[in-house]
Amino acid sequence: MPIINRQKSYTFSDYFEMNYPTEDIIEELGYKYQLTKLSLPKGKLKHSLANLQTMFYKKLPHVSLTSEIAKREMMVAPILLELLDEIDVKIDIEYPIYVNEQLKGNLDYRLRSTAEFLVIEAKKSDMEKGFTQLAVQLIAMDQYITSSLTEIFGAITIGDIWRFGRLDRINKKITKDIDAFRIPLDINDLFQVMVGVLMPNQT
Repeated sequence: MPIINRQKSYTFSDYFEMNYPTEDIIEELGYKYQLTKLSLPKGKLKHSLANLQTMFYKKLPHVSLTSEIAKREMMVAPILLELLDEIDVKIDIEYPIYVNEQLKGNLDYRLRSTAEFLVIEAKKSDMEKGFTQLAVQLIAMDQYITSSLTEIFGAITIGDIWRFGRLDRINKKITKDIDAFRIPLDINDLFQVMVGVLMPNQT
Protein backbone atom coordinates (compact mmCIF):
# COMPACT_ATOMS: atom_id res chain seq x y z
CA MET A 1 0.00 0.00 0.00
CA PRO A 2 1.31 3.48 -0.81
CA ILE A 3 2.12 5.83 2.05
CA ILE A 4 0.80 8.88 0.22
CA ASN A 5 -2.73 8.86 -1.18
CA ARG A 6 -2.56 10.92 -4.36
CA GLN A 7 -6.26 11.64 -4.09
CA LYS A 8 -5.77 13.24 -0.67
CA SER A 9 -4.53 16.71 0.27
CA TYR A 10 -1.47 17.03 2.56
CA THR A 11 0.28 19.94 4.25
CA PHE A 12 3.88 19.82 5.44
CA SER A 13 2.67 19.31 9.01
CA ASP A 14 0.83 16.15 7.97
CA TYR A 15 4.14 14.48 7.15
CA PHE A 16 5.37 15.17 10.67
CA GLU A 17 2.46 13.13 12.03
CA MET A 18 3.29 10.07 9.88
CA ASN A 19 4.97 7.17 11.64
CA TYR A 20 6.79 5.89 8.56
CA PRO A 21 10.60 6.21 8.34
CA THR A 22 11.90 9.34 6.65
CA GLU A 23 13.50 7.24 3.93
CA ASP A 24 10.20 5.60 2.96
CA ILE A 25 8.33 8.89 2.69
CA ILE A 26 11.12 10.51 0.67
CA GLU A 27 11.32 7.55 -1.70
CA GLU A 28 7.59 7.70 -2.34
CA LEU A 29 8.07 11.33 -3.39
CA GLY A 30 10.71 10.22 -5.89
CA TYR A 31 13.89 11.07 -3.97
CA LYS A 32 16.73 9.12 -2.35
CA TYR A 33 17.86 9.42 1.27
CA GLN A 34 21.17 9.05 3.10
CA LEU A 35 22.33 9.55 6.68
CA THR A 36 26.03 10.41 6.86
CA LYS A 37 28.50 13.07 7.93
CA LEU A 38 27.90 16.04 5.66
CA SER A 39 30.77 18.12 4.39
CA LEU A 40 29.17 21.47 5.15
CA PRO A 41 30.44 24.73 3.65
CA LYS A 42 31.93 27.24 6.05
CA GLY A 43 32.17 30.98 5.62
CA LYS A 44 34.19 33.62 7.43
CA LEU A 45 32.56 35.66 10.16
CA LYS A 46 32.87 39.45 10.26
CA HIS A 47 31.96 39.88 13.91
CA SER A 48 32.54 38.17 17.21
CA LEU A 49 29.63 36.16 18.56
CA ALA A 50 30.92 36.36 22.12
CA ASN A 51 28.13 38.70 23.23
CA LEU A 52 25.40 36.48 21.80
CA GLN A 53 26.93 33.39 23.34
CA THR A 54 27.32 35.11 26.71
CA MET A 55 23.72 36.32 26.53
CA PHE A 56 22.50 32.75 26.04
CA TYR A 57 24.60 31.43 28.92
CA LYS A 58 23.53 34.25 31.22
CA LYS A 59 19.82 34.62 30.43
CA LEU A 60 18.52 31.24 29.30
CA PRO A 61 18.63 29.76 32.82
CA HIS A 62 16.02 32.38 33.77
CA VAL A 63 13.65 31.60 30.88
CA SER A 64 11.06 28.83 30.74
CA LEU A 65 11.58 27.03 27.42
CA THR A 66 8.76 24.53 27.70
CA SER A 67 6.85 25.72 24.62
CA GLU A 68 7.72 25.93 20.94
CA ILE A 69 6.90 29.65 20.92
CA ALA A 70 9.35 30.27 23.76
CA LYS A 71 12.15 28.41 21.95
CA ARG A 72 11.41 30.26 18.72
CA GLU A 73 11.44 33.70 20.33
CA MET A 74 14.28 33.18 22.81
CA MET A 75 16.67 30.93 20.87
CA VAL A 76 15.92 30.76 17.14
CA ALA A 77 14.98 34.39 16.48
CA PRO A 78 18.11 35.89 18.15
CA ILE A 79 20.32 33.65 16.00
CA LEU A 80 18.62 34.62 12.75
CA LEU A 81 18.62 38.31 13.66
CA GLU A 82 22.33 38.13 14.48
CA LEU A 83 22.91 36.51 11.09
CA LEU A 84 21.74 39.75 9.45
CA ASP A 85 24.84 41.45 10.87
CA GLU A 86 27.00 38.96 8.99
CA ILE A 87 25.41 38.75 5.55
CA ASP A 88 22.75 40.37 3.38
CA VAL A 89 19.91 37.87 3.44
CA LYS A 90 16.14 38.00 3.12
CA ILE A 91 14.27 36.17 5.89
CA ASP A 92 10.66 35.16 5.27
CA ILE A 93 8.66 33.83 8.23
CA GLU A 94 5.72 31.44 7.74
CA TYR A 95 6.28 31.62 3.99
CA PRO A 96 3.45 29.87 2.07
CA ILE A 97 4.24 27.72 -0.96
CA TYR A 98 2.11 25.49 -3.15
CA VAL A 99 3.50 22.90 -5.57
CA ASN A 100 0.60 20.45 -5.64
CA GLU A 101 -1.93 18.90 -3.25
CA GLN A 102 0.80 16.73 -1.69
CA LEU A 103 3.42 19.48 -1.38
CA LYS A 104 2.03 22.62 0.21
CA GLY A 105 2.06 24.59 3.42
CA ASN A 106 4.04 27.23 5.30
CA LEU A 107 7.81 27.28 5.78
CA ASP A 108 8.86 28.37 9.29
CA TYR A 109 11.80 30.35 7.93
CA ARG A 110 12.94 30.77 4.34
CA LEU A 111 16.33 32.49 4.03
CA ARG A 112 17.28 33.78 0.60
CA SER A 113 20.48 35.23 -0.83
CA THR A 114 22.20 33.71 -3.83
CA ALA A 115 21.15 30.43 -2.22
CA GLU A 116 18.08 28.97 -0.53
CA PHE A 117 18.10 27.85 3.10
CA LEU A 118 15.14 26.55 5.12
CA VAL A 119 14.95 26.44 8.91
CA ILE A 120 12.14 24.71 10.75
CA GLU A 121 11.47 24.20 14.43
CA ALA A 122 10.66 20.61 15.28
CA LYS A 123 7.26 20.27 16.88
CA LYS A 124 7.12 18.38 20.17
CA SER A 125 10.96 18.51 20.20
CA ASP A 126 10.94 15.50 17.87
CA MET A 127 14.03 15.86 15.68
CA GLU A 128 13.38 12.65 13.73
CA LYS A 129 9.88 13.50 12.58
CA GLY A 130 10.96 17.10 12.28
CA PHE A 131 13.59 16.09 9.75
CA THR A 132 10.96 14.20 7.77
CA GLN A 133 8.99 17.43 7.54
CA LEU A 134 12.13 19.35 6.57
CA ALA A 135 12.92 16.79 3.86
CA VAL A 136 9.45 17.17 2.36
CA GLN A 137 9.84 20.95 2.41
CA LEU A 138 13.19 20.67 0.63
CA ILE A 139 11.52 18.52 -2.02
CA ALA A 140 8.78 21.13 -2.38
CA MET A 141 11.39 23.89 -2.76
CA ASP A 142 13.21 21.84 -5.38
CA GLN A 143 10.05 21.86 -7.48
CA TYR A 144 9.00 25.38 -6.52
CA ILE A 145 12.05 27.44 -7.42
CA THR A 146 13.26 27.95 -11.00
CA SER A 147 16.85 28.96 -10.26
CA SER A 148 19.90 27.00 -11.42
CA LEU A 149 20.93 26.07 -7.87
CA THR A 150 22.32 22.54 -7.71
CA GLU A 151 21.64 22.11 -4.00
CA ILE A 152 19.34 23.40 -1.27
CA PHE A 153 20.19 23.28 2.42
CA GLY A 154 17.90 23.15 5.40
CA ALA A 155 18.16 22.85 9.17
CA ILE A 156 15.91 21.38 11.81
CA THR A 157 16.15 22.80 15.32
CA ILE A 158 14.68 22.47 18.79
CA GLY A 159 16.41 25.68 19.86
CA ASP A 160 19.51 24.30 21.55
CA ILE A 161 20.20 21.64 18.86
CA TRP A 162 20.55 22.24 15.11
CA ARG A 163 20.94 19.53 12.45
CA PHE A 164 21.46 20.13 8.74
CA GLY A 165 20.19 18.45 5.61
CA ARG A 166 21.04 18.93 1.96
CA LEU A 167 19.06 18.25 -1.19
CA ASP A 168 21.14 17.40 -4.26
CA ARG A 169 18.88 18.65 -7.06
CA ILE A 170 20.77 16.88 -9.83
CA ASN A 171 20.62 13.40 -8.27
CA LYS A 172 17.37 14.00 -6.34
CA LYS A 173 18.97 12.93 -3.10
CA ILE A 174 18.50 14.20 0.45
CA THR A 175 21.35 13.77 2.91
CA LYS A 176 20.89 14.14 6.65
CA ASP A 177 23.95 15.15 8.65
CA ILE A 178 24.76 12.65 11.38
CA ASP A 179 26.32 15.43 13.46
CA ALA A 180 24.54 18.32 15.19
CA PHE A 181 25.38 21.76 16.58
CA ARG A 182 24.73 22.62 20.23
CA ILE A 183 23.72 26.09 21.32
CA PRO A 184 25.33 28.06 22.95
CA LEU A 185 28.49 25.88 22.80
CA ASP A 186 28.82 25.50 19.02
CA ILE A 187 27.44 28.89 18.05
CA ASN A 188 30.53 29.95 16.07
CA ASP A 189 30.53 26.72 14.06
CA LEU A 190 26.79 27.07 13.39
CA PHE A 191 27.19 30.62 12.09
CA GLN A 192 30.12 29.66 9.88
CA VAL A 193 27.99 26.98 8.24
CA MET A 194 24.99 29.27 7.78
CA VAL A 195 27.21 31.90 6.18
CA GLY A 196 28.80 29.23 3.99
CA VAL A 197 25.41 27.93 2.91
CA LEU A 198 23.96 31.35 2.12
CA MET A 199 27.08 32.90 0.61
CA PRO A 200 28.66 29.97 -1.25
CA ASN A 201 30.91 32.21 -3.34
CA GLN A 202 32.74 33.35 -0.20
CA THR A 203 33.73 29.87 0.97
